Amino acid sequence: MKTRAYPLLSIALLFALANSFGQNQNGIPEGTRIDKDIVYETVNGRALPLDLYRPANAGDAPLPLIIWVHGGGWKGGSKDRINRCVGMLEHGYAIASVEYRLSGEAIFPAAVEDCKAAVSFLRLNAKKFGLDPDRFGAWGSSAGGHLVSMLGVTGDDSTFDTHPVTQKASSKVQAVCNWFGPSDFLRMNDFPGKIDHNAADSPESRFIGAPIQDHPEQSQKANPINYVTASDPPILHMHGDDDQSVPFNQSELLHAALQEAGVDTELYRVKNGGHGFRNSVDSPEALFERTNAFFAQTLR
Repeated sequence: MKTRAYPLLSIALLFALANSFGQNQNGIPEGTRIDKDIVYETVNGRALPLDLYRPANAGDAPLPLIIWVHGGGWKGGSKDRINRCVGMLEHGYAIASVEYRLSGEAIFPAAVEDCKAAVSFLRLNAKKFGLDPDRFGAWGSSAGGHLVSMLGVTGDDSTFDTHPVTQKASSKVQAVCNWFGPSDFLRMNDFPGKIDHNAADSPESRFIGAPIQDHPEQSQKANPINYVTASDPPILHMHGDDDQSVPFNQSELLHAALQEAGVDTELYRVKNGGHGFRNSVDSPEALFERTNAFFAQTLR
């Protein structure tokens, strides 16, 4: 197994980061270049948009990119909420926040296909947007963590490259940060929590369009753990050990599968952390800095 050290930044920088969150709505620094609702693909007349944020002092060099995929149980959430990753702008990254079809509109594999198309679109237009096509990182939380994990483990698998734009540019990413995302739907009830994941109306069942245990074959197709290969990019998993919505074991399972394949993988246990890291011992700034350090090592 490969290992990597992810150094934390200085205390002074941590406080500077903390102060930056009040600069604008969502903590967006003044002068940030924002392009809203860029259409990356159209499906049956339905435009799929993303928002692109670029630092004010970017200069002429192509920017590394963080592709943010929001959570919400695949049935809610919005690309407008980038507060989790907005600090990356001050560290010289562009951010693309992706809208994808939710389960009430289209069931699996639609959301995965949409996210893959967004990556291909951004790579196809990297020169236009001032991006470095060889330094794309993906970061998501909860359902978004699942989707970015799928991006990471299917880089060499064309199964979900169904949108036309994916035939024009690669949908691979070079690094993935998975915040408390599911990895094996059929094992989510292994530990007690506040959700019966096997129920017909669970987020996972709604995502695949049927009760997961009644349709194990389709459920397995939605599991990142089943696509792991040695060519997968570095992946950092961060998960609260008191998560009552997505059990901590979900990240343990994916981390173990990646280790077995020889992939560069790290699992960080967020002590006392609930879903969304509520009540965790780690501060929001410390959690952000661990992620920032990971991307600094893998994309810089």
